[in-house]
Amino acid sequence: MSDIYRAAERLMGMQDADWRRHANPLSVWTRFSCLPLLVLAIWARIWVGWWALALFVLACLWTWINPRLFPPPADFGSWASRATLGERVFLARDRHNIAAHHIRAAHVLTGLSALGVVPLVYGLIALEPFALLAGLVATILPKVWFCDRMVWIHAELTGTTPGTPLATPLLPPERTPI
Repeated sequence: MSDIYRAAERLMGMQDADWRRHANPLSVWTRFSCLPLLVLAIWARIWVGWWALALFVLACLWTWINPRLFPPPADFGSWASRATLGERVFLARDRHNIAAHHIRAAHVLTGLSALGVVPLVYGLIALEPFALLAGLVATILPKVWFCDRMVWIHAELTGTTPGTPLATPLLPPERTPI
């Protein structure tokens, strides 16, 4: 499962400047619209036929542009900003001393989110709204919890308290190779 994180990061092609922009709370909170927009675009096939493909492409474009759209925040101390900073640390976990319980929790939450895709896909194929909504909730809620875990990781490794203002995107020092 650990490769799924790196694959997603490579797919998004995030550079340092993109991560700084994505730490803007507007970027983080609007990011949660990506999956519902993709789902809506696919569901729209029953209303607009093949034009749903254009909606799907627009939703994919929004997914890619969202972390790059907003300016870096003036303060990196918000929960949303720290979730982004913590995710950066987590993605580089081979270079940081992240507690094993955080890594296990992240894997479990990612697995739970992935399980939510099953009813979501079924709902899209069978045009079953209840399964679709249950799948959306089951996919998004673990992701929110994952973000909270990333805040916790950031706080532990930087020795800071969430909510305390941060003028720069503070990242912990990388461990020295043995």
